[in-house]
Amino acid sequence: MNLNLILPLVIIVAMFWFMSRQQKKQRAAQTERQNSLTKGSEVITIGGLHAVVDSVDQVAKTVDLDAEGVILTYELSAIRTIKPQTPANTTAVEDLKPADDNSDKIISDSDKPSEK
Repeated sequence: MNLNLILPLVIIVAMFWFMSRQQKKQRAAQTERQNSLTKGSEVITIGGLHAVVDSVDQVAKTVDLDAEGVILTYELSAIRTIKPQTPANTTAVEDLKPADDNSDKIISDSDKPSEK
């Protein structure tokens, strides 16, 4: 056979093989994301809705989202992004202490109390 015929066929087969591998990885990542949904997770849907997960039904493959008090039911596949959990913003007592400012210092002699 001619090399001009074999080379394009090999390239086409290789492209299909690489594309199928990429789709398999994406499908596995989506399945992992869907299985990691828990109540309280912040998500973004494929329509751009930002909401908090209220409940997950793995049997029916649906998720109930709380969007500012409105409960909406979506398919699990409609979840595009799960926002990373941010740690609670805890403020230490040392952070609340006032900084050293020089407002208590006497600047001139007229500010001194008189000695009587």
